[in-house]
Formats: sequence, structure tokens, C-alpha cells
Amino acid sequence: MSDAPLQILIDGEFFPEGEAKVSVFDHGLLYGDGVFEGIRFYNDRVFRLEQHIDRIFDSAKAIHLEIPATREELSEMVISTIRKNDLHDGYVRLIITRGVGGLGLSPYRCEKASIIVIASTISLYPEEKYEKGLILSTCATRRPTHDSLSPAVKSLNYLSNVMAKVEAIASGAEEGVMLNTEGYVAECTGDNIFIVKEGIIYTPTVASGSLYGITRRVVIELALEAGYELKEVQMTRYDLYTADELFLTGTAAEVVPVAEYDKRVIGEGEPGPVTKKLIAAFRELVESTGTPIY
Repeated sequence: MSDAPLQILIDGEFFPEGEAKVSVFDHGLLYGDGVFEGIRFYNDRVFRLEQHIDRIFDSAKAIHLEIPATREELSEMVISTIRKNDLHDGYVRLIITRGVGGLGLSPYRCEKASIIVIASTISLYPEEKYEKGLILSTCATRRPTHDSLSPAVKSLNYLSNVMAKVEAIASGAEEGVMLNTEGYVAECTGDNIFIVKEGIIYTPTVASGSLYGITRRVVIELALEAGYELKEVQMTRYDLYTADELFLTGTAAEVVPVAEYDKRVIGEGEPGPVTKKLIAAFRELVESTGTPIY
């Protein structure tokens, strides 16, 4: 990556990062009215691009937002933004806002949605955390319910996640576990959750409030291919406290182990054999598959 400013794509036109702006009347800014995707690319390939594009279209449909592009056009925008910045490994933030409208809530005053693509590098956690594990704590802020806004929607309104992250950091942890209103484990502030108990892998059901994670899906595929038994279940904090292994998955985080949760040491306090095997399998997969960029 050169020292030149990043080029940001906004509605089909590239702008240097210092000049990339949206209107103060954009409903994405005014009300968090929009959707987004975080997408990784490795070794000149975009990982699971089609799945990310499908998910953003699903999120947009759920909030009655029309994306002014086809799936193919949106994919090309992602790839062209990476090319424009001469990047080979990194992260893309794809954003669809409702667009410019009035100060009222009505989305029908927004004539056309805006498409923004940002490509850069990313390192969510230092490498030592993948070797030693994260520290987690339970957050008081609950995961939104399905009868308000479905947790499956990756909307621009992430305030509950932000507040949960504030609580986790304040408690001395690096990531926070969010529960649903019934007290079952949903997910972390930005990652899905997996545990290993007596050789079986468990993860919360999406009905519990977890996101339909792309990396979550990949890890499930890798686990099944490796011959592990995997179950999607309702989980409590007790299940996490007493797990032999605990790890998180996410586009930015990839697959990261957990060493401690709510002051309880997980397993032996270091990444377990199943976690290590899945981390290795995931890293091998992302380096060798994906949609070509160049």
C-alpha cells in the first residue's frame, strides 16, 4: 500500500479520502438508515464476495431499501475500489445509505440510495491474541429483539453494539458477550461465538439473536469437513464458563480464541486443539480461494 490517500467510491465517483463526503441530509447520517457489509480480501482475492453481496441485498430488502445497482455491479464496485487503491490484502466496507432526504423520518423523501465503498487494510487484534486468547466479559446491553429490528439486518444503527463494547472495555475486557432479552447468549459485539465441550462444537442459533455470519458459516463448513460434530443450540453463560474451548468468528476478527470470560479461565487458559485446527484451516482457505481482483 502506497502513502497516497485512499480513494473512496461514492455513487460511482472516486474521491481522495480527505474529500470523500456525504450530505448532512443523508438519512444514513441522520437516522442510521442504511445497511453495510465488511468484506475481506487476501492474496489478490475477495473472500466469499457473492455471499456478502447476497447478504447486503437481504438486509436492504428487510428495511425496504432499494439498492440502485445489480449484484454484479455492486461486486464490480468492490473489486474496482480495491484495484484503485492497489491493495492486495485488506478490508472493504460496503455501505448503502437511504440517501439524501428531509429532516423527517419518512424514507420516501429520499429519492435515491447512495453506495459507498471504502477499501483499506485492517488488523482487529494483535497476532499475540491469536496465540494467547482474548478476555471477554458479559455486557448489560442486550441484543435487539426480532420484534424490533431483526439482528440479521446489518444496519448502520449499531449503537447497542457500541454501548456493549464500551461496557466490555470498561470492565477490562477486549470483547463483550451480548445476551438476548431471555438471558441466552446471542453473540459478541462484533463476532459470532463458538464453544467446544467434550469434542463437540456448539454455537448459538440465529434465533437467539446472532448474525448470519459469513465467517460463522465458513467455520461450520470447515468443522463438518474435519469430521467434528456441530450443534446450533440455545446457550447460557454457564455453557461458556464451563467450555473446554471458546472462540469467536467474524470477517475482521477471522477466528480468534478466548482465554478468559467473566474472570473464569476457559479450559487451560490458552487456545485448544480444535480452535487451533480451525484457525489453520481457515487461514489456508482464505489464502487460496475467492474472487480474483487483478
